[in-house]
Amino acid sequence: MEILVTNDDGVQAPGLLALAQEMRKLGTVTVFAPDRNWSASGHVKTMDRPLRVRETTLADGTTAYSSDGAPSDCVALPLLGLLEKKFDLVVSGINPNANIGHDVTYSGTVTAAMEAVIDGIRGIAVSLDSPERFKGPLDYSTAAIVARRVAKMVIKDGLPDGVVLNVNVPYLKKDELKGYMITRQGLRVYRDALDARLDPRGKPYYWIGGESPTGVEEEGTDFGALKAGYVSITPLQLDLTHYKAMDVLKKWKL
Repeated sequence: MEILVTNDDGVQAPGLLALAQEMRKLGTVTVFAPDRNWSASGHVKTMDRPLRVRETTLADGTTAYSSDGAPSDCVALPLLGLLEKKFDLVVSGINPNANIGHDVTYSGTVTAAMEAVIDGIRGIAVSLDSPERFKGPLDYSTAAIVARRVAKMVIKDGLPDGVVLNVNVPYLKKDELKGYMITRQGLRVYRDALDARLDPRGKPYYWIGGESPTGVEEEGTDFGALKAGYVSITPLQLDLTHYKAMDVLKKWKL
């Protein structure tokens, strides 16, 4: 079993290391991740410049590959043959914050897994719902164990074509988890704000800031599951077509 592990937080992120160590219990792991943080980068594929790839060493002494490309590039490059391996599974994470609701369109973690599915490889994205303004190093051990259990089931039973799994894990000890719940995307509530400033030369520049997003706590959703202490597993489809809307649009007199 050849498993590719990646993320959007950078190759030296502790969540990536925790994920890789657990995935090694299932097969041969190759780590290929960005050389810097690409959080909230969305589904990027670099076409306008060359990409650099370097070998590096993780904190546990194992070898990894890093690229100056986006998370999606770090999946595309090895799947296109850079490493001359055939991968069976791509697992992306562990992101330090949950990716729920509309986050999936922004998330480099999720879209890296989507890149695998586009290429016909099974893809899983894993995120940790860490507490807001948490201080100190995060504990990724529970999320890593969850990732291994989900990956083991995917290896055993497979996934439908065009489906990527979005896994979100509460920030709890393993024995504190209420269980696993198959969920739908919930409603994320964003509270973004524009922060306009002036540089020392009087030129305007802008930050997109605001308070941390929340969500609508609804049963059966990713946000609702996390709030109740459950691991949320959401099957996402790459086909974004709204089929009911097609029936409405076909009535247009264009």
